[in-house]
Amino acid sequence: MCGIVGYTGPRQASRILVEGLKRLEYRGYDSAGIAVLKGGPIAAGERPLVVIKRKGKIAELRKAVPKDLAGSSGIGHTRWATHGSVTDANAHPHTDVSGKIAIVHNGIIENYVPLKEMLEKEGAVFLSETDSEVIAHLVAYHYDGDLESALKAALGHMRGTYGIAAMHADEPGRIVGARNGSPLVLGVGDGEMLLASDVTALLAHTTNVVYLNDGEVVSMTPTDFRISDRDDQAVDPRIDQITWKLGAIEKGRFSCFMEKEIFEQPESIERALTGRLDMEYGSAKLGGLNLAKKDLHAIERVRVIAAGTSWHAGLVGCQLLESVARLPAQAELASELRYRNPVVEAHSLYLAVSQSGETADTLYAMREIQRRGGAVLGICNVVGSTIARESDGGIYVHSGPEIAVASTKAFTSQLAAFYLLTLSLARMHDMSHHEGERFLEELKAAPEAVRRSLQQRDHIQAIAKRYARFHDFLFLGRGLLYPIALEGALKLKEISYIHAEGYASGEIKHGPIALISPETPSLFLVPNDHLREKTITNMKEIKARGGPIIAVAQEGDDLVASIADEYIPVPAVDSLFQPFVMVPPLQLFAYFCALELGRDVDQPRNLAKSVTVE
Repeated sequence: MCGIVGYTGPRQASRILVEGLKRLEYRGYDSAGIAVLKGGPIAAGERPLVVIKRKGKIAELRKAVPKDLAGSSGIGHTRWATHGSVTDANAHPHTDVSGKIAIVHNGIIENYVPLKEMLEKEGAVFLSETDSEVIAHLVAYHYDGDLESALKAALGHMRGTYGIAAMHADEPGRIVGARNGSPLVLGVGDGEMLLASDVTALLAHTTNVVYLNDGEVVSMTPTDFRISDRDDQAVDPRIDQITWKLGAIEKGRFSCFMEKEIFEQPESIERALTGRLDMEYGSAKLGGLNLAKKDLHAIERVRVIAAGTSWHAGLVGCQLLESVARLPAQAELASELRYRNPVVEAHSLYLAVSQSGETADTLYAMREIQRRGGAVLGICNVVGSTIARESDGGIYVHSGPEIAVASTKAFTSQLAAFYLLTLSLARMHDMSHHEGERFLEELKAAPEAVRRSLQQRDHIQAIAKRYARFHDFLFLGRGLLYPIALEGALKLKEISYIHAEGYASGEIKHGPIALISPETPSLFLVPNDHLREKTITNMKEIKARGGPIIAVAQEGDDLVASIADEYIPVPAVDSLFQPFVMVPPLQLFAYFCALELGRDVDQPRNLAKSVTVE
């Protein structure tokens, strides 16, 4: 959600801010703006801060920003509306009455109403409907020549989540940032400093970054920075290196990021597996778990906490853990677990799964489990993210940057992480060395199987052209393919805006079969195991009621092809590894339906990549 960029240094700030905001477009937004401290002399009566903000896309902001706008320090923001409608006035940055203070804010200020009432009594005039504007007036209320002190004083009044960047015209070249529950990263350059909510906005300028923790405040000038807590105690910073290359966040030969990321999956799965396949012992090497072998062996049950696509990966993971490692496992929606007064059991392992590592529901659920004494491992893509840093250990999935809002390659990399963890735990219990070797051979073959599955691109595009006109879909699967059906339905909803529901195939007779008509296609995922015949029976039930059928099944399955109206063949793999080859056709189907309908595939409406608010 919302993006923050700040810059102070020798270069033209406006260009760097707009470029940085452009790189944050994938997070989802509906308006954007910048504030720049003017360069050169300030005329009498002229406001020293130039604030330009527009609803709509970055392109609208870019047109409004003069190409020769002087000024070498400033802050920028992309807004995803929470308080107030999508208007220029509600866009960030916000300023105080004097126009000398500007702020940008990610998050929610829960007590903004009483703060606003108090500030209005003190003479503040509010120009927006947002909760964020109170921050600018609150900082002005406390300002006495030191922006850092004023912001810290303001934070003492605020309840909620925030990532904040602030500047004051009387302190040229200084930007102050604060974090609580919303990510903020400092970029350390050569004679310049940057601030952002995501490293993708920094990568073109520096690979040296400092990830702020909750409760920390950074004050930066072009040549120096200081990090402290809200009690003004200095914090010793750790400078990390971004390992991503700039080309990883550019489209290259592809028309959009989602297409690029779908076709990067063979390589991203290989990265998730690299260095982790222990062929000698028929097991997996997971060095980041931070648990001794005896502690891993003592695990009696596993609980996954996640949201959205990551929850679907967790559902697959739980089935693997139960069927292969013989450990009871359950996937929980983080937003529900957090408020449920959960029972944290001894000898339970909790897994917090999040692509961004910043998902608010998952992060807060993780903290609640830890507060109750539970051990939580993170399964994350983003190095340095909050869940990665606050968890007790974990597995990086190494997908590389995922720019499209709808997750694709991170999902299959999360699956790879669950297969590795399952193998590691299974080999501690009932799985033999020989069985471990067979499992590894199948896992090693997964990237190539995914590559072959993606070769159905043109066939799937043709099917999507025929079916994009439908308004309702059912996605049906059994066993390990039931969560994949859920994920396929979610992808279609996310990017095409077509209503779709995922169900376990055996459940259609318990209600959903009432929806079947010639106008409601069913997309079946057909397993190649003991559930195949039962799934075919379900297909015949749909066929008998006039429902169109799209079937994704193992190549050479003539019976399925004869029943289905459309047949998408996928490579023949062991049934345990079918999730890998079933996912790409569903992603491509959603993608091509969205294109056929003229949707914005990378930035679908109302959605955000990193959901950092409730």
